Amino acid sequence: MTAQHRISDSERRSRIGVRHALAPAHRLDSVLAVTRAMTVLHATEAATVHLAVAARSEGIAPQDVDAALHDERSVVKQLAMRRTLFVFPRELLPAAWGSASARVATAEGRRIAKAIAAAGIAKDGEAWLAAARDATLARLAAGPATTAELRAQVPELAGMVGGDSGKPYDRAVPVAPWVLTHLGLEGAALRGRNAGHWRLNKPTWTRAEDWLDTVPAPLDEAAGYAELVRRWMGTFGPGKAADLQWWLGSTKTAVTRALADLEAVEVALDDGSSGWVLPDDTDVGPVEPWAALLPTLDPTVMGWRSRAFYLDPAHVPYLFDTNGNAGTTAWWDGRVVGCWVQDDAGVVRLSLLDDVEPAGRDALEREAERLTAWLDGTVIGNVYASRQMKQARLP
Repeated sequence: MTAQHRISDSERRSRIGVRHALAPAHRLDSVLAVTRAMTVLHATEAATVHLAVAARSEGIAPQDVDAALHDERSVVKQLAMRRTLFVFPRELLPAAWGSASARVATAEGRRIAKAIAAAGIAKDGEAWLAAARDATLARLAAGPATTAELRAQVPELAGMVGGDSGKPYDRAVPVAPWVLTHLGLEGAALRGRNAGHWRLNKPTWTRAEDWLDTVPAPLDEAAGYAELVRRWMGTFGPGKAADLQWWLGSTKTAVTRALADLEAVEVALDDGSSGWVLPDDTDVGPVEPWAALLPTLDPTVMGWRSRAFYLDPAHVPYLFDTNGNAGTTAWWDGRVVGCWVQDDAGVVRLSLLDDVEPAGRDALEREAERLTAWLDGTVIGNVYASRQMKQARLP
């Protein structure tokens, strides 16, 4: 197939402002609306969820994000693509359970069984995992529990693996997180209420039927991937097949099949390559220049593997770690121009890598003031602090 339509880099950046709800006129008014707009939100760092919502909404406070997660349960945390924790719109869970999460669950199950057998905990690692899963679910039938509580109350979860070789890198690790990860991937147990501040990941675990009341059946693999790809293209399209394969953590075959199932349309991109859009995708007109301050691992920053259309490749070592994890980012008019940090008082400060016109600097400063007010003195710690963030924090 030959691409019949051209989508420029400037149009792609305009789409980010509109479809990612980052341009002020397109901000949203609910956590669910923001999550749907982005397909999913990254949740590896707990604060990312709240900050991603703050950047794309008006009138939503941190407690409103907690309410959507823990009271309304309109959005749910789920381990899925690339063994990464996300927040999903509730209705999208069956697609993940049948495709991306199932793929990771299969690989995790094999890894756990092999490690258990190698450690001598059980000759049959698969049987051990099945028994540990059953024992954990039996305990959760009595009510939610933290990982620490489950380790203390479920004998199968009390063990440790490793740490006996004498090598400095070999440290003993508990088996409980392995079992809970596997249950979570298959949608049997879910991360429920947070046992700590919203900026920290301290989940209590609960059975899916207790958290969701009615647990929908997973979609079959092909339908699951097709739905994830459909949502991704609505948010991030046009994108390359390689972008999709990376984002899904899946195979080229799965992506090709999903694009065919969706009757996706091939388009030409500025770098000479081809991208894909949904057949009913419409052009986005010019958008007023917009500023945004996004958190670590924000879904916009992590949406594509090919990022040159919005990010100077020379900035990558300053804004991403060696594993490709993004730190905070400052955006002006559809491009990343630097990052942001907080001082000890919680005030948001800019650290720019590009020269920005006065209008851009003013807009970014207003966003810094807006975010400072939203955080209201809460200081966020970052596991994935970038090189630029670390340098900006130096006295």
